[in-house]
Amino acid sequence: MNFRPNLKSQEEINAELPKYESVLKYMVQLKDLITFRPEQLINEVIDIIIEKRISGAPVLDENKKLVGIISEKDCLRIIVDQAYHNLPHSSPTVADYMTKSVKTLSSDSNIVAAADAFLNSPVRRLPVVENGVLMGQISRRDILKAAKNISPTSWS
Repeated sequence: MNFRPNLKSQEEINAELPKYESVLKYMVQLKDLITFRPEQLINEVIDIIIEKRISGAPVLDENKKLVGIISEKDCLRIIVDQAYHNLPHSSPTVADYMTKSVKTLSSDSNIVAAADAFLNSPVRRLPVVENGVLMGQISRRDILKAAKNISPTSWS
């Protein structure tokens, strides 16, 4: 007797998996984001961070390509450089202090992938990019808002 199991195709398996919402639905759109340029003076950026009560923002080149992130922590380095390393306070720019290696999410990521990325990283916000171009930014709080819409998965 030959037994051949009835195997499901990858499409059938994927159709049965729970569908989670896209990060695009919950992210802050680029048009609503505060962003900085690499050549901007760091003192100007610190003033904006304080005034707008944000903890950091993406750094974009002239083509809206993401080239880094500048955070409060990055800005604190200027104090240490001046005080402990006796570096002169000339005209430091965002490029001098920004974090250049940035963890991102692709525009086709879902909220579960984003939650997993936050659980495995100390960052509070993740840029959402498509082909290197910034689409928006999603934060931990945005994911918490999205979590309210997740229905329980049935394991039957």
